[in-house]
Amino acid sequence: MEHREGTFQGTNALELFYQCWRPDGAPRATLAIVHGFGEHSGRYMNVVQHFVPRGYAIYGLDHRGHGRSPGPRGHINAWDEYRDDVRAFTQLAAAQEPQIPVFLWGHSLGGLIALEYALHYPEGLRGVIASAPLLGQAGVSPILIALARVLSRLAPKFSLSTGLDATTLSRDPAVAPAYTSDPLVHSLATPRLSTEITAAQEWTLAHAGEWRLPLLLFFGTADRLVPPANTRRFFDAVTWADKQKIEYEGAYHEVHNDIIYPQVMADVDQWLEVHLQ
Repeated sequence: MEHREGTFQGTNALELFYQCWRPDGAPRATLAIVHGFGEHSGRYMNVVQHFVPRGYAIYGLDHRGHGRSPGPRGHINAWDEYRDDVRAFTQLAAAQEPQIPVFLWGHSLGGLIALEYALHYPEGLRGVIASAPLLGQAGVSPILIALARVLSRLAPKFSLSTGLDATTLSRDPAVAPAYTSDPLVHSLATPRLSTEITAAQEWTLAHAGEWRLPLLLFFGTADRLVPPANTRRFFDAVTWADKQKIEYEGAYHEVHNDIIYPQVMADVDQWLEVHLQ
């Protein structure tokens, strides 16, 4: 397995961090990972360790304001910064791995980014995988959500702690301590990020009927951070025939890091095999 790190130019010429893991031989396809809020591309090693030996190239970026990318922690000026960053990222992955399919895989906030992105730019993608996409109110205090609406205009960069409870991420007892001790993880968000997420959620749900790519959605039924209701709503509104939804009974938010992650990896593997034929 080969591991590389580098940067690419996102929107407004911001140099964003990315890393990739490649198999020893020629890859069959590229999986472009779009991570969730407060975390970074290095938290997807279960995906890397499962899929790289099976011939996949894995690419992951760190969003602006996250991980090893620059920018105020947990802040964007406008949603299209995320969308345009992902466009540059997928183009980078496609250029480095030419003539093989690209699948976009987003988790949580990254799942919302991936779905909204693919509704705008489906070209160049073979399909989209979204894990617990942030399509509804997250496990954040309603008081903070209401405060963010006011502050988004008055003080858009004012930083607040989301108070995220790491024990809600996974039933694996090792995950929460690793998350809280990770120096690249943060729990900060600004009012502007909050209102931009809300607008993106509303737009994505309203345009679900325009979906035109193979789609795999999955989540844990015991997810307390992103309740599954709006993921089910989005799935039901998609009229494209090639769609699949998997619900993991009792699993928490990060099903790829939950105690059932081997089953999750096997299910995604099976879906990918079908869509590589």
